[in-house]
Order: sequence, then C-alpha cells, then structure tokens
Amino acid sequence: MEHTVLETPERRAFYQKIDGENLSALWNNMAALITPEPRSNCHPFHWRFDAIRARMLEAGGLITAREAERRVLVLENPGLRGQSKITTSLYAGVQLVLPGEIAPAHRHSQSALRFVLEGKGAHTAVDGEKTVMEPGDFIITPSMTWHDHGNHSSEPMFWLDGLDIPVVQFFDASFAEGMEDEEQPITRKSGDSHARYGSNLLPVDLKRSAKVSPIFNYPYAETRRALEQMKLQQEWDPCHGLKLRDIRFTRPQGCRCDPSHRQAE
Repeated sequence: MEHTVLETPERRAFYQKIDGENLSALWNNMAALITPEPRSNCHPFHWRFDAIRARMLEAGGLITAREAERRVLVLENPGLRGQSKITTSLYAGVQLVLPGEIAPAHRHSQSALRFVLEGKGAHTAVDGEKTVMEPGDFIITPSMTWHDHGNHSSEPMFWLDGLDIPVVQFFDASFAEGMEDEEQPITRKSGDSHARYGSNLLPVDLKRSAKVSPIFNYPYAETRRALEQMKLQQEWDPCHGLKLRDIRFTRPQGCRCDPSHRQAE
C-alpha cells in the first residue's frame, strides 16, 4: 500500500489552507496509518531491581508516601519516553512504602495489579479487607475498588504496580476519587475472601454480580507448594518446565472448573 505522492506548489498551498481549518490530506499519511504489518515504537529494555531499589530509597528521603499519594518510579519504555508507558497499552512502576507509612485510600477506573518484590508484613486493603503482603504475592485491585497500603513492619516494602492506564486514557474514561480518611474502614476479617472463594468452593447463597475475581491476593506460598508437588512427578515441559495457570483469576465464564457450577453440601 505504500506509495509516494508528488508535491507541487499548488498542492503545498492547498495543504497550508486546510491546515488552518484543522484538516489534513489522508493520501499524505495513509502509509503511516495503515501499515502492511504492525509497527511499534516500543523498544526492548531490561530494568534491574537493584538499581531501582537504590533510587527508590533515595526518593524515600525526598518525599513521603502521604505527599506523593503513591511513591512510585515509573518504568518508561525507551521508545515512549514522557508517556508513562512500559508498552503501548500498559503502565508499570515500582512502589515503595516505608515503615510507619500509609499510602492513602483512593479508587479509580483503572485496574491494577501488584507483584511483591521485597519485604513482608505490610498490607494492602481492598474494598474493606486487608491482606498481608509477602514476596512473590500477586494482588489485584479491580476498577473502582477502594484501596490503600500500610506498612507496620520494620522494613521497606517494594512491589511492582501494573495498570491499564494507557487503555483507559485512549477511551477518555479516567475517573478517580480520594477518601476523606487515609485508611478505609475494614469490614471483613483478613483472609475472608480467600476462605469463601479460594478453595474451588462458593457460598451456597452467593449471587454473582461482579465480573472480576472476588479473590484479590494470590499468595506465592500456595503456588510454590503446588509447583513443588508437581516436581515430584518429574513431568517437565521442554519449554516451560513446570507451569501452572491460576483458574481462580483466569477462569472463563461458564467453564466447568467455575465453582459457581458446584455446591458444597
């Protein structure tokens, strides 16, 4: 589809006229807009946690979690600098919460995930329930759920944040709201959601209204135990080794493995 359009003085004058009317000629831009194959400005890059950790601790001496709201260093793709993107559709950053700090409660239309990198004993609260964070834990924050973070341990906590910010921006659909108090009211005991929904069981009278997983913390300790048990069988995949997919998080609607199709008597 690529072709060259010759430029003449008459055409140049025409382009200048329509430019003042917020118009442009498709024939000058079609090759860049409709490409024979995908093109991306993203570049491969390797971020090293040791280097990020040092910079984060430096930032911890410059700004508090309260003032920053979220003390995060954004991982910016080298080909997308200034856009707060790690890929065209994803945002990623490393967050630090120091001992005694609280990252205040807020909610937003963007969905988020956390992957804990270092530290244990801090917590994340999501819609009225706290969960303690440990290295390797995978924590989700669905769209428009209240969430805050607190560190009552004696060591700094680091985790990777991932959000669909670029997608939400693309659709001009960003909404955010802060809470008057720094920490949200806790209405459920820690571990409640995991007890109700995390064992391939559901409460008998549950009526599903949300399209997201009711579980928001996927502890690494459980995943590790499952992998260690699989290792005893010595059934190694030549590509993946030992690999598991968490059906609680990725389960398609109506799948037989969906516990909503079962009831415990």
